[in-house]
Amino acid sequence: MVENVRARAVISGRVQGVAFRFETQRAAERIGVRGWVRNRPDGTVEALFEGERARVEEMLAWCRRGPALARVTTVDVQWEDHRGDLAEFRILHG
Repeated sequence: MVENVRARAVISGRVQGVAFRFETQRAAERIGVRGWVRNRPDGTVEALFEGERARVEEMLAWCRRGPALARVTTVDVQWEDHRGDLAEFRILHG
């Protein structure tokens, strides 16, 4: 049986101004997870991933590397209850 999960990640380091959100969306669509990504005022990036556990874990591993110009220092992950209320992966603004 496939386990569906939800994870919220806060990514720190040089993660704004390096196409992190755009590349996260591309990776999420390729890997097959739903959710969103956004910049936070403190310079971190926050993302919510939902889907099959293996795919969400693959997405979190991608976040630990990030796109070529990023320099990720930490990824703090909080596991949440799966809700199934996300239809796609989006970049949130503001």
